[in-house]
Amino acid sequence: MKAHVVRTRRSAEAFPRSEHLAWNIAEVATDAVEVPADTAEMIVNRIIDNAAVAAAALVRRPVASARAQALRHPYTPGATVFGHPATDRVSPEWAAWANGVAVRELDFHDTFLAAEYSHPGDNIPPILAVAQHAGRSGADLIRGLATGYEIQVDLVKGICLHENKIDHVAHLGPSAAAGIGTLLNLGAETIYQAVGQALHTTTATRQSRKGEISSWKAYAPAFAGKMAVEAVDRAMRGEGAPAPIWEGEDGVIAWLLGGPSAEYVVPLPGPGEAKRAILDTYTKEHSAEYQSQAPIDLARRMRARIGDLDRIASIVLHTSHHTHVVIGTGSNDPQKFDPAASRETLDHSVMYIFAVALQDGEWHHHRSYAPERAQRPDTVELWRKISTTEDPEWTRRYHSTDPAEKAFGARAVITMKNGEVIVDELAVADAHPLGARPFEREQYIEKFRTLADGVVDTAEQKRFLEAASRTAELAAGELDRLTFTVSDDVLAQAPAVPTGVF
Repeated sequence: MKAHVVRTRRSAEAFPRSEHLAWNIAEVATDAVEVPADTAEMIVNRIIDNAAVAAAALVRRPVASARAQALRHPYTPGATVFGHPATDRVSPEWAAWANGVAVRELDFHDTFLAAEYSHPGDNIPPILAVAQHAGRSGADLIRGLATGYEIQVDLVKGICLHENKIDHVAHLGPSAAAGIGTLLNLGAETIYQAVGQALHTTTATRQSRKGEISSWKAYAPAFAGKMAVEAVDRAMRGEGAPAPIWEGEDGVIAWLLGGPSAEYVVPLPGPGEAKRAILDTYTKEHSAEYQSQAPIDLARRMRARIGDLDRIASIVLHTSHHTHVVIGTGSNDPQKFDPAASRETLDHSVMYIFAVALQDGEWHHHRSYAPERAQRPDTVELWRKISTTEDPEWTRRYHSTDPAEKAFGARAVITMKNGEVIVDELAVADAHPLGARPFEREQYIEKFRTLADGVVDTAEQKRFLEAASRTAELAAGELDRLTFTVSDDVLAQAPAVPTGVF
């Protein structure tokens, strides 16, 4: 990997395009290096993973709304929309939008955490939509997705957004644009302009994940994917982007990130170096914010030792700075203790999540968030006994570049009313590659079958899984097989969506 130092440059300063971060990203995207077998294998896993969580979310209101919008934009050849027959094609940017919301709604797909955090599987809907529309092959799709994952992971390793209250999808617009560029075999100049436009149109504040969290939490990455498709389209027509987009005197670093004196180091593959970043990422066993994954498993492990939960006086979760301030009491969000809070807010409250996991010994993508579950008096009582605190060692491990040391867990200190103290800790979730039960293809397939149960009929599940497993072999024009259809009765379970502008 080659380290690229990225900082603000004065307009009068000599700064050749070859040194722009966007240009270096474009060079990675145009490098026709072969995709390693393990990278291709993991891409298939994540295509299955995305479809699984989309199936589980298909009849939720935000997903139904996005789908209704997309279906108002039929197009030929176009791209598919989850739930509808492959013959119901829409314009690719709208397919990216609808499918992106379906994938993101339950906060249940893959993750990568470093200087910033991300859900790299958000690259799949826009890149797949363009691949379907453009009649590309499965091998083309895999090349594009390898680039999308590589660029997002590398940006996440090098540039922290949240410390400046910028939402993490600011890394997704450029990565998806680069991935689409690889998919379509575009030149470096076109990808450079598309990356710049995609970044410029997808920088927004973190309020989408703060306070009263709304459906925009799921919409934000879908919007970034949609903007990436549109950015590539404009760049292919010869339209340019503000430049240098990251390093300019009035650019992203100077005014939205660390300021004129800030310096970032972004690692990118060198010429001829394989794109393997997807192998650094990990999916979720539980439908909850990633820093909650290990605490859920920890709670399930500790509950037998505790016995009667009414005996608990207090619980303190010692964890990383990021977990403490984003989903813990360090956020200072009263909504994180509100029994009437939205699902999106509860998903970002490790105090709520730890309490329910202790009580139930499981985590379920619907039951664990149900209003009647959140409002149970005994849950509220236990929930409000839980707090978080930053532990410098957990913060250090969170940011470690050593995969064997990197951790997103916590140490739970549970004090009983009689003074007894029960302590346990867990560094990584059970499903993590270094966890007790790492996810392999078998677990991805089981996740799909579990989440698709009652939504996608058995024959259609089998058809989709067979097609997904053969992604690399799918010929040009066969990528419409990488979706699933459900019955009209299932779609009818979604809430009625009011008419909008179109």
